[in-house]
Amino acid sequence: MLTACVIAAHGRHYLATTGDGKMLHCVTRGKKSDVAVGDSINATPTAKGQAVIESINERRSLLYRSDQYKSKLLAANIDQLFIVVATEPGFSDDLVSRALVAAEAAEIEVHLILNKIDMTDRLEKARERIGFYASLGYPVHEVSATALPDQTLANLMLAVRNRTSVLIGQSGMGKSSLINLLVPGADIATQEISTVLNSGKHTTTYTRMYRIDEDTAVVDSPGFQEFGLYHLTEGMLERAFREFRPYLGHCRFYNCHHLTEPGCAILDAVEKGHIAKMRHQLYRQLVHESEQKIY
Repeated sequence: MLTACVIAAHGRHYLATTGDGKMLHCVTRGKKSDVAVGDSINATPTAKGQAVIESINERRSLLYRSDQYKSKLLAANIDQLFIVVATEPGFSDDLVSRALVAAEAAEIEVHLILNKIDMTDRLEKARERIGFYASLGYPVHEVSATALPDQTLANLMLAVRNRTSVLIGQSGMGKSSLINLLVPGADIATQEISTVLNSGKHTTTYTRMYRIDEDTAVVDSPGFQEFGLYHLTEGMLERAFREFRPYLGHCRFYNCHHLTEPGCAILDAVEKGHIAKMRHQLYRQLVHESEQKIY
């Protein structure tokens, strides 16, 4: 039995590294696909460089999204999430907010990266939008991977050093450029991983981890346009909105759903402008989604 860390996932095929640096092409038994990049696994060798995953060691964190039917694991055993947005193309507030909720529910620290700040004609508008999340207490890093590479690298290395971080974002935000700055040779590594996983042209459809040094790693995930949170219960959701927390426990009814109830402290805070209507509308939508899951 070997212990290894999963560094790439494509379908039910995984690439893992052992403590002495050996690469293993791993598969799961049957149709199981509950392994995530970052997982520490125990595997039985089956041939040279190949193994079957027998078990997953205890995780300290797990970030994932879900729809009505299944879950999509993003990364395990991570310390922080970086949500990458840009001055252009425009980014989705819904996706950003959903990612924040997912991270809060998983007790994972969150940062936002505003990329392409050299595009000054759209910078102020982007700053205004991202400033809302800064007002909630989330750190924002302003960078330009192409125009200010040295400054960007210095900024981000301070944030990722000695931690395991995952970067997510919509397509077109410049996430791959940031990864290439943090991990010189990431493109070459990606090609090698694609060959091992047999993913060929689908190189952007899998999640992969790059190790910068012994204590620092970054996880790159595919760009996506949706971030379902069907797996979160109502109780988990109300605590995952950090601006709700000061008001929890102050509603007239102990089992308040914060939707239409009289004497609701959350609704009162929304009415007074202490909680943004956009955020409460998202909460309402997520509660509705949590009632629709069928798995």
